[in-house]
Parts: sequence; structure tokens; C-alpha cells
Amino acid sequence: MRLNVLVASLFILGLVSCKNTATEDPFANIAPEETRFTKVALVEGLNEPMELEVLQNGDVLFIERNGLIKKYLRETKEVVQIGSLEVYPDGEDGLLGLAKDPNFEENQWIYLYYAPLKGESINRLSRFTLVEGLLDPSTEKIMLEVPVFRGCCHSGGSVEFDREGNLYVSLGDDTTPFESDNYNPIDERSGRPENVDAQRSSGNTNDLRGSIIRITPQPDGTYTIPEGNLYPVGTPNARPEIYVKGNRNPYRISIDQRNGNLFWGEVGPDASEDSLKRGPKGHDEINLATNAGYFGWPYFVGDNKPYWKYDFAKQESLFEFDPMAPENTSPNNTGLNILPKATPALIWYPYGESPEFPMLGEGGRNAMAGPVYYREDYQSSETRFPGYYDGKLFIFDWMRNWIFTVSLTENYEYDTMERFMPSTVFDKPIDMQFGPDGDLYLLEYGTFWRAQNDDSGLYVIEFAPGNRKPKAQIQSDKKQGAAPLTVNFSSEGSMDFDPEDQLDFTWLFENGATSFEKNPSYTFTEAGTYTVKLEVKDQDGLSDTAEMTIQVGNEAPSVQIKWEGNRSFYFGKETIPYEVLISDREDPSINQAQVNFSIDFLEGGYDLIQVGHQEEQVSIGESYINEAGCKACHAIAKESVGPTYSEVSKKYASRADAKEYLAGKIKNGGGGVWGERVMPGHSHLPDDQIDQMVDFILALENPEYQDKNMPLKGSYLLDQIQNPQGYYVIQAAYTDSGANGINPTRTQEQIILRNATLPAVKGDEYKDAAKANTDTDQFVRFTADNSWMRLAEIDLSGIKQVELLLNPGETSGAIEIRAGSLDGALLGSTPVLAQKDRPKGYPKNWFPVKVALQNSTEIQDLYFVFRADSEVSIWNTFNLYSIQFSR
Repeated sequence: MRLNVLVASLFILGLVSCKNTATEDPFANIAPEETRFTKVALVEGLNEPMELEVLQNGDVLFIERNGLIKKYLRETKEVVQIGSLEVYPDGEDGLLGLAKDPNFEENQWIYLYYAPLKGESINRLSRFTLVEGLLDPSTEKIMLEVPVFRGCCHSGGSVEFDREGNLYVSLGDDTTPFESDNYNPIDERSGRPENVDAQRSSGNTNDLRGSIIRITPQPDGTYTIPEGNLYPVGTPNARPEIYVKGNRNPYRISIDQRNGNLFWGEVGPDASEDSLKRGPKGHDEINLATNAGYFGWPYFVGDNKPYWKYDFAKQESLFEFDPMAPENTSPNNTGLNILPKATPALIWYPYGESPEFPMLGEGGRNAMAGPVYYREDYQSSETRFPGYYDGKLFIFDWMRNWIFTVSLTENYEYDTMERFMPSTVFDKPIDMQFGPDGDLYLLEYGTFWRAQNDDSGLYVIEFAPGNRKPKAQIQSDKKQGAAPLTVNFSSEGSMDFDPEDQLDFTWLFENGATSFEKNPSYTFTEAGTYTVKLEVKDQDGLSDTAEMTIQVGNEAPSVQIKWEGNRSFYFGKETIPYEVLISDREDPSINQAQVNFSIDFLEGGYDLIQVGHQEEQVSIGESYINEAGCKACHAIAKESVGPTYSEVSKKYASRADAKEYLAGKIKNGGGGVWGERVMPGHSHLPDDQIDQMVDFILALENPEYQDKNMPLKGSYLLDQIQNPQGYYVIQAAYTDSGANGINPTRTQEQIILRNATLPAVKGDEYKDAAKANTDTDQFVRFTADNSWMRLAEIDLSGIKQVELLLNPGETSGAIEIRAGSLDGALLGSTPVLAQKDRPKGYPKNWFPVKVALQNSTEIQDLYFVFRADSEVSIWNTFNLYSIQFSR
């Protein structure tokens, strides 16, 4: 009886506990909506921010690579410079790392990792004291100096403490990747520069470079070696400071303060293809060390994909390295020959889509590791992140501008990951840390490498567990025109994420004119430029504002392309009549020579650039430059790590072979013209794309390279039928002369023609339809009843039929093609057969299904909706490979 009472009491207590937990944290096990997070700018326009530390009072210390130490003051919202160091600014050096002492509130100690400007070529770890809030240079305690080879690459430099008071510093391999075809640099030839062999650093147990060290700082500025490092004190030819070895460029590290697990992002090599002679293509990595270990570079990458021992003199591949027994026999090695068994990465991904982690996307890559979150560490905070993120690791990528959260198993193995705030724009995140308030603080580097970027800054991501701030948005039927100008304004898009909130709207026009309507009209009687402001406020006083500029006095010109063919697709060789029509209210006559009109064909996939969403006329060459990632190092006119494109254009203005010369530089790489920095080659790019890139660069300062306008009336032969992934860009633009004090206004129109056969994975939106892939194919899998995919703005004029290439599963039903919405007008439908009902004679896997379409001349969204008549799951459903439109 007493046992039953005890069990009942425990059961009731459990219910109470669960209820309290749910009340305190409704998102303990459910993902919160992204709208509950707000990214707030604290300060912007920074000059190459590197690392940050959030102080107990909410102030934020951060450093800039040029040597400045700054502090954001939470109370006044100001930024003050609290110190500076003279640093060597070239290559990837400078002021790189920052950490505050675990007892910072008492001793005011900070630790900086930097490259001194004068003296020997070293990078230095020092401790400084802040005196009355300012860095006192005389307090410097030099703790460690690392000899380096100036002039190239991979300095690392991240600095972090664990809860035991141990200090970790990440050190890159200090090796150029450009002398080894972007594979592993292990050039052992005598007489070569020392920085072409990473075996002298990353593979060298007697060298601190290419490692993450762990030391225990002492009050007098020295350090001791904690137990458990890779090589115990006294081990011959091995540095005891080393905790992790075999690193290429561990740029950002973090430490789980609960268990001491070390995470870091490893920036990997640049090879874009696997090589039978050299080894795997480049991968970036997210790594986890639960204890000391060797992590593979320069012999392995990713999940221990092995490189070949390569004889650079004979250009012969000798053997593949063995991750179970790696051995360093380089003559440049001063350490042990036998290395520990290599530990594979936790997460790894190449330039292309990752078969193991496809959610990470494609493109440039620069992996970094952020913090592990524990909600209990912020008990006093009302805005701390919810328990849904408890124990999860935050990772981010500097190039791809995403943040993911990663869940691990009890054995610290990879479990799952998901995108964090996928609809929010991040501009090259470079460091992040949870503050004492439970908010996530974030440094963003901004667009261009080695530049003071307007879109760089310090931000905080706040979580709203209760009432959320409303969102204001302005729309209008006009943004400019001749006076008098009547504009119909709309607050459409303004909203409150809490449905019970009531919103008040306040509009401010000119000279104190106001309106409290949701969608007012206003007439501007005089020419001028006006700022219209909308404030949206909820009943608790939380508000948001939005602004719009209205220009009165100059009507925008009208630009129209009369294209006598389908405006979404091309269907093979076909001649299409066209005419460009221009008119302008203030300009009595149009100078035809000032009309820009062009038709170009872009090689590659349709999503190479989202040309349909450009507000300016598309430059084909600039589009290829953007896709290749070149603007990480070069800008058109703003200084960056490399010369500006305008400078390049001027330099080669009079050179007869300028185009051939620059094309060779882009393809093969090189250096020495604009300094010691070496540009990697882009041999993977097609020659015609490189030619377009060079034409764009040279045209900036050389009119003879400007695109020649096509006639404004005529016919055009669509003849590109060999490249199914390419697309035509048809564009016309005209800039008027301005009027009544209003600047000239440009209007353009674009038509994008894709191949009439679209891969299903190139859809614009999906619901319960998942992109999937095998080793050779990509397709879309419909995983639920009423699942769908959407194609945006499709011109159906002249199109009579759609052919779907399907792979049946065990389920059946129908695919409906609907116009405009999920339940819009039905344009056509076809049965979906189960595998067992597949017609005889059809291929075993994929087979075509033809769907007749109702006649339509409208441009509208198309929804492909699956209506199931049997149970559907991700395991038994069918796949859609492609959609072919035909006339």
C-alpha cells in the first residue's frame, strides 16, 4: 500500500514538473517559428571584424584585423576604441584572435593572437590588462611566439577558454595551396620555397603550425601543459602544447563548456574534382575532438579520404596514404615519422552538393564552428533561447551565409542538423557567442574580403517567447511620376506574429500630413523627393516602422519588348520576330542609340543567377564573376584584397592581347603583378564564360569592349539546343533625361527563356515534396497527400502538353496541374500508377506520362499537386524527374 502511494506521489510530481516545464518553455521540444527571432544591428560598417567576447554587463569586446580593439557599450549603444596594436596586415595575418580571461571581471585580462609588424616573422599570443577600460600596452605578457612564413596562407588564430581554465589557440598550416594544383601540398623537392610542403607544419609533431594547442595560463604570464594533450611533456621531437594535430586552416573554434568537447571549422583545399593521380577534391569540415588526436591533413580530408603520395619531380603517384597508419617521411619534417591514426571529420562537404549532407547546399565554402547552447546557463533571462536548442551545436559558413544547428548522439556522433533562421540574411558570419542574457551575438565580415564593408557589423539575435514585435511594410501603386501625383499606399505585408494583437497604423507624408488608415491615398502636388513613413504599433506598445521614397516630377519611361514567341521557354531552333518600344512623357523624342538591347545565352543551370529578380540590367560577364566567387577578393571600384576590376581595366587599356592575357590569368592563376598575393586558377570554368568575364572587366574603362546594341526591330534565331541547362536573357533598358529637378530614371524589361524540359529539382517552391538524389540523379519525391511543387510565372501560350518523367512507387493517385494556387483552375491531370501497375514495355525505372493542357495565354504560377488514393510515406511514394513542356 505504501509503495502504491509512493508511486502515485511520484507520478503526480512528474505531471506537475512537466506542466511547469511546459509553462516556462513552450518550445522545449517544438521548433519555434523563425518569426520569434529578431536579428538586431548594434553597429555596422566595421573594418574586417574577427572575434568577439560578450561581457557580463552586456558590453561586447571585438577586434578588427587591422589591429584595433573596440567595445560596444550596451547602455549608450556607442562603439569606442579601447586599444590598438601595430600588426603585419598582409596575407591572412593581422589581429586574429581574442579571448577574455575566465576571471575577467576581477583581473581585466584579455588574450590576443596577432602578427607583430616589426621584427621577426612570427605570430604571437599575449596577455594584456585593461586599465580603466583601456588596453595598456605596457601590461603585455608575451606567452607564445610561432615562427611563420610571411606572404601566403592559413594563419588560423581563433582563441577560446574551456571551463577548466585551459586556453586553446588554432594555428593554420602556413602553406600555399597554389603550387600543388589545389590538392594536398606535399612538395618535397629541394630548392623549393618552404611553404609548399604542409608536412613541415601540419604533419610535423615538432611544429605548432597546423594544430590547435591547449595550454594553462599562469598568473605571471607563463603557461603550463595540462594532462591529456597529444604528446606528454618530454616526448622527443614533439611539442607538448599540441592538443589537435593535422589541421589545414582551423579558422573558428568553440568549446562545449559542459564537457570540454572541442569543435572547429576546417577550411579545406580548393580542388573541384577528384583526381586519380592526386586524390579527393576539396572538402570543408566541421570537426569534433572529445580528446587529443590527429585529424589527417595533409594526408586525408573529409571522412579520411586519402591523398596519394605524389612525386612532384617525376609527376608520379606512388601510393595512397593509410589513415590507420599515417607516416611522415618528408625531408622537411623535424618531428616524429609515425603519426596517430587519423580521426575523420564530423561533417564534410565539397563545392558541389554533398551526398552525405545535401542540406548544406553548393558553392564557395568556409566552414566555422560556433557555440553549444545550454538553456540552464541563462536562468535569469526572459529572452534566452528555448530548450529546443538545448545541447545543440551552432555551425556556420562564411561563404554560403548560412547557420545550422547540429544534434549529436550520446556518444557525440552526428545525428541530425537543421537550418537556423533560413529566411534571414547573413553577410559572411565570422564569429558568434551566446551572451549572459541568452541572446546570440554575431559578427559579420561583409561582402568583400580585406575591405571595410558597409554590410559588416555586430548583431544580436533575440528570442521572443511571448509577445512579438509587429512588422511594418509599405507598398504603393506608384513610386514616381509627374506632378500632381496621386499614390495609393498599402500596408499589405504589415503583420503581427501574434494573431490576437490589434494593430494601429500611422502614416507620415509631407509637412506634417498624416493618416491613420490601413491603405490611404495621398496626392503630392509639387515636384520633389518625399519620404513616406509608416509606423505599426500593437496594444502593448511594441512598434516597427518602414519608409518609402516617392519622386514627383519625372515620369519613368516605358520600355516594352514585343516578343512573338513563348516568354518562358525555347523549344529548339526557331526564328522569333521582336520589337522594342520606348516612350517617355517628358522626352519628346527618343534617341534610339541610348536604348540598351541585347540577347545573350548563358551556359549552365538556370539558377546560376536569379536574373528574373534583378533590378538592374544583367551583365552576363558580371553574372559569371559572381557565380565563380571572384567578388570575395575583387570589387568593381571598392578596394579589396585584390585589385579592383576598374584598376585592371585601366592597366590593360592599351594592351593588344589584353583579352587573351587576362583570360589566361583567370584560368591558370598567378601572382606578382599586384603584390605577392597569389590568385588561384579557375581551370574548371568553360572558356566562353571566362571570355564573358574578361569582356565585362575590360569594358569598365574601355568603350571598345562595350556590348554593341542589337537592332530594336528584327528577328532572332534561337539555336542553342546542345545545352539543356542554359538559358536566354533578353533585355532592354532606357534612361531618360530627368525632369523638374528629379534625376534621370531608368526602366528595363527582361525575358528569360529556359529549355522546355525542366529538372523537377529546379522548382520554385515545395510542400511535402522533398528533393532527393542518388549517385547520378536528382529528383523530387512527393511524400504526402496534397503535396505539391510550384513553378513561378510560366507562359503557357502555345503550350498544349506536359510530359512528366516518373518513377513509380507503391502508392497511387493523380497529379493535378493547377493555375495560380493549390486549388486554382485545373489545367490537366494524370493518374499516378503504383509500380505493380506499370504498363508492360515501359522502362523498369523512369517512364513518361503525357498530360494534355487546357489552352491558356496567361503568365501564371503552376502547381503540380499529388492527390493520393492510398497511404503515402517517404518510403513508398513515387519520384518526379523532369517536366517537359511542348506545343
